[in-house]
Amino acid sequence: MTVREARRARDADETAIPSWLDPIVRAASQAVGGPYGRRAKGWTLLTPGVIAVLVATVTWVVGALQKLPCRYDQVGKSVDWFAWMCYSDIPLLYRYRGLADGNTPLLDVGNYQVLEYPVLTGGLMEFQRWITVALGAPVGPGLTEQQALDAAILFFDINVVVLFVCFLVAVVAQVWTPIGRPWDALMLAASPAIVLTALINWDLFPMALTAVGCFLWAKRMPTAAGVLLGLGMAAKLYPLLLLGPLLFLCLRSNRMPEFLRTLGAFLIGWAATNLPIMWLAPDQWKVFWTFNSDRSGDLGSIWYVYKLITGQEFPALNAVNLVLLLAGCGAIAVLIMVAPRRPRFAQVAYLVLFVFLLLNQVYSPQYVLWLLPFMIMARPQWRDWIVFQVGECAYTLAIWGHLGSFTDSGAGGDRLYWLAVIVRVLCEAWIAVQIVGDILRPERDPVRLPGVDDPGGGVLDHAPDAAWYRRMWDRNAVGARG
Repeated sequence: MTVREARRARDADETAIPSWLDPIVRAASQAVGGPYGRRAKGWTLLTPGVIAVLVATVTWVVGALQKLPCRYDQVGKSVDWFAWMCYSDIPLLYRYRGLADGNTPLLDVGNYQVLEYPVLTGGLMEFQRWITVALGAPVGPGLTEQQALDAAILFFDINVVVLFVCFLVAVVAQVWTPIGRPWDALMLAASPAIVLTALINWDLFPMALTAVGCFLWAKRMPTAAGVLLGLGMAAKLYPLLLLGPLLFLCLRSNRMPEFLRTLGAFLIGWAATNLPIMWLAPDQWKVFWTFNSDRSGDLGSIWYVYKLITGQEFPALNAVNLVLLLAGCGAIAVLIMVAPRRPRFAQVAYLVLFVFLLLNQVYSPQYVLWLLPFMIMARPQWRDWIVFQVGECAYTLAIWGHLGSFTDSGAGGDRLYWLAVIVRVLCEAWIAVQIVGDILRPERDPVRLPGVDDPGGGVLDHAPDAAWYRRMWDRNAVGARG
């Protein structure tokens, strides 16, 4: 694309037009008459946001239909969740974490395992339990197996609706977060990974909270953004990881007051939901943290592949994991500070999440929901989106085959599953390599058209480097010439 074409794309209602900017979309547009014309006028009702919501609705319906084979309504009826690839934690945890007994997650205890999810996710489950009971589901410790099953089915149906709302919130936030790039949200709305993973458990909830937090940051509302990200961490740990790259971006651009406001609001949002449970039920509150910290190499991780191949646990895994994670995050911090142009927030957010998930003791299929929005904002190219989707979907399909023992070749082990884990890691790493290349050579960044800096960066957008940073590099340049 020439500079003139790029400027025209930027100036067309301040919206980046995919058929001008993306080679795959440009080629595909030939089937409908070619790229969007400079003087073309579309039907004003079909805005990018409306189209994204419509596509997201179709995607959600397909995902809900894909779960139908697991919807058994009679006790004793056999359903092979893994063969149909429709497994979900949602109805099972309703029955086996005390909700069917009328107990509140984390606050009440009984003859069942304490909920291993963070506080706000437990709160969402309790809210949906109230709706389940209000709609007539029986509740209490004396339920028959059939009554508990009927209530769990209704609870799942309610989750389908509530999580659909979460998905729409995330899609609409994606429409507006990278300012001037609303069409990129179609990559989220049409994601096959959503079909396969969105109803496994409740990760769409923190994804929606994080998406709104990023939207508020992009709108230069750091305090509100901090509250939403803090609530996101109260539902799942990963929004905490975003604070590290944000710190170094704000440090480089002299936006530390805004970062401190975000950090303070983040802590308030997290504490407001966690402190009451910490006070009332400290032992139950700790379960999420101990459950994850005590894990060995588990499903989907490189450590699990090591265990399958060697037949033994990776030695001193937690210590090794911590050292490698700190090294990876340190490398990203250095990249932020030495890059010729300050990286975009979404770029380094993806890199941090990638490093964390690469080294984590487990990679559940729904963890793609953590990465996907940042992958889209960091590298909004349909070619890269296809690579990413292939890796995630192949892994999701393979894990059901592995758990169902359909792909186990016997003495040789489940090589197909090992391969799927490796393919997923390589696809995520491909995106990371492209992002690092964009950071080191900003002119190849598909988002940074002439006149565009960081559309999702909020106060970072078009912010110059801090005076101390410029002086440091000026001294380094003088020293090098000397």
